[in-house]
Amino acid sequence: MPVTVVVGGFFGDEGKGKIVSYLALRDGLDLAVRVGSVNAGHTVILDDGRVVKLRMLPSAFTQPSCRLLIGAGANVNPSIFLSEVEATGTKGRVGLDPQCSIIEEEHIERDRRDAHLSGRVQTTGQGVGPAVEDRVRRAAKLARDVEELKPFLVDVALETSRYVEEGRRVLLEGTQGCFLSLYHGTYPYVTARDTTAAAVCSEVGVGPTKVDEVMLVFKAYVTRVGGGPLPGELPREEAERRGWVEVATVTGRMRRAAPFNFELAKRAVMLNGATSIAITKLDSIYPSVAGARRWEELSPEARRFVEKVEEELKVKVALLGTGPRVFDVVDLRSS
Repeated sequence: MPVTVVVGGFFGDEGKGKIVSYLALRDGLDLAVRVGSVNAGHTVILDDGRVVKLRMLPSAFTQPSCRLLIGAGANVNPSIFLSEVEATGTKGRVGLDPQCSIIEEEHIERDRRDAHLSGRVQTTGQGVGPAVEDRVRRAAKLARDVEELKPFLVDVALETSRYVEEGRRVLLEGTQGCFLSLYHGTYPYVTARDTTAAAVCSEVGVGPTKVDEVMLVFKAYVTRVGGGPLPGELPREEAERRGWVEVATVTGRMRRAAPFNFELAKRAVMLNGATSIAITKLDSIYPSVAGARRWEELSPEARRFVEKVEEELKVKVALLGTGPRVFDVVDLRSS
């Protein structure tokens, strides 16, 4: 493994939190670094049924020995960061780059009263866009300027590099999805940053030659929150009939839904240089596979779907999510 980048292939909500938490436990990750900001929520459901929703910390917190870092490109809301550290009991193993920019209350206010952002684009209202704007203007407060964050400050790029040089298992956790990228997404209905694998490396401070694997996460169907196009979008009644109606982690808004989109998936593979694929919520399409942990337990229909994904995308499917809990996974990496 030693360096793996995990990114979303559609519009976010693909189940990256589940995949990262699984990899952390199954592969014994030594270091996980997250980028992005509080407008992206990752949900982890532990095998004992506990639900943990994260907006700042890496989902690899499930591995007790894993070092948890937040890269310099992230935008940090200090109160959310500190509350997650407290809730997860991870204070002794969390680090924050001094160059992370800070989301302040006035950024949240600007976000919510901006008619374009809140009305047309339908952002999450978490202040991320205005915070990024101030960073580009070189006017943003950084993590090094916030007193309560000083105990967590570390040179994330340097520490990550040391882990890589030692050959230890490192994972870089992206947020949101490929087509919310400021550059490659459905502009203007996008987020305030690039969300592709290359951008994840840049925000952490890892050169592209250090990366061994790019795992692209797709859900077995497509969902989207807020404005913007969604090819093949189903009427709400049909989405409900199929059991595809979901609620967004951060905003609580209902997600729009559509069937798996092979054309978007092919483009995501191209944009991210994917070397492997994870597919989550296979059980939402094929209920009989719920809880399956071996290929032999999948129905013929589910197997054909996975085989079609590999045939169309020309990339190996490595992991299949078959339920909400961390270990509800069919791991195909050794097959």
